[in-house]
Amino acid sequence: MESRRLGPVVGLGTWRTFDGDARVAREVVGAALEAGSRLFDSSPMYGGAEASLAIALRGRRRDAIVATKIWAASVEEGRDQFRRQLEWFGRLEIEQIHNLLSWEKHLHWLEAERAEGRIDRLGVTHYSPASFPELARALRTSRFETLQVPLNPRERECERELLPLAADLGVGVIVMRPLGEGSRLRRSPPAEVLEELGVQTWPQALLKWALSDPRVDVVIPATRDAEHARENAVAGSPPWFDDEQRRLVERFA
Repeated sequence: MESRRLGPVVGLGTWRTFDGDARVAREVVGAALEAGSRLFDSSPMYGGAEASLAIALRGRRRDAIVATKIWAASVEEGRDQFRRQLEWFGRLEIEQIHNLLSWEKHLHWLEAERAEGRIDRLGVTHYSPASFPELARALRTSRFETLQVPLNPRERECERELLPLAADLGVGVIVMRPLGEGSRLRRSPPAEVLEELGVQTWPQALLKWALSDPRVDVVIPATRDAEHARENAVAGSPPWFDDEQRRLVERFA
């Protein structure tokens, strides 16, 4: 699998997947690691997903890049979330402020934690285009090193300002919802189209579509199926789609 600034280009999301089911987490995380994925994204917002991820990484923590989040209205609550994350993971490769919630309040103390070596990179996220102007304002402070936004053939609003801005600032890009939370998977194109694209599955085509934009560092499709995690990882190897192939994916999406 190809690696970019944030490691191997296909990671694993945990939104609406294994929640507090540690058994499923071990199966899916183990399959993803075996297939070459390294970045695992989570959040306090995702129920018991962080705790389940920690259990799944026991004995394999050194192989993983943990990208979790602070999702808290107050600094006190955010610090409590961070304390639990350190107990689970030891340290954080990427700590993100989830959906910009109280981001200016959290930034100062998170920068102090980064300076102490408990965090490698700080990031910021949002799913809604209505909040993209504020996301751009946060990036322009030059105090964040990663950005997480949705990108798939039907959600391309981040291409207008955020991806160019991230490229200018040298900010790593994590793509959420590369499969549209499953909504892009209801209808697969004919087998000959997949063959023309050089992929085995429609999810692989959608993941390659996003990764064919060189500004994207990693995609984080969420799944609770170990075989799907293995299949998704296959999309992380070149060749990447040219403009004509990307338009073909867009047509069927």
